[in-house]
Amino acid sequence: MKHTLMSLGLVMMALLVLAMPALAVDQGAHPFYGNAVGAGFGTALVLIGAGWGFGRIGQAALEGMARQPEIAPRIQTGMLIIAALLEGATFFALIVCIIMAVKA
Repeated sequence: MKHTLMSLGLVMMALLVLAMPALAVDQGAHPFYGNAVGAGFGTALVLIGAGWGFGRIGQAALEGMARQPEIAPRIQTGMLIIAALLEGATFFALIVCIIMAVKA
């Protein structure tokens, strides 16, 4: 897992370094300019983080329910509350990214 993340990070860095000359040319308002690129990366990070968070919530809830089936309803209620809070934070971050993209 660590090796995969390191490889992915190196690939992203290489792509950003290779894209810099194309992004440096001043051609006025361009879709791949400043805020639009930041909004795209921000949206991607938000969605990856939310997916990872929902997966971890589900994993922990299912493990807890398997270990103590008698308190499964309480665990499920807590899981739904935490998932709703995570979803709200995700929507807020996506709205910020959309506002950044529109201002570009």
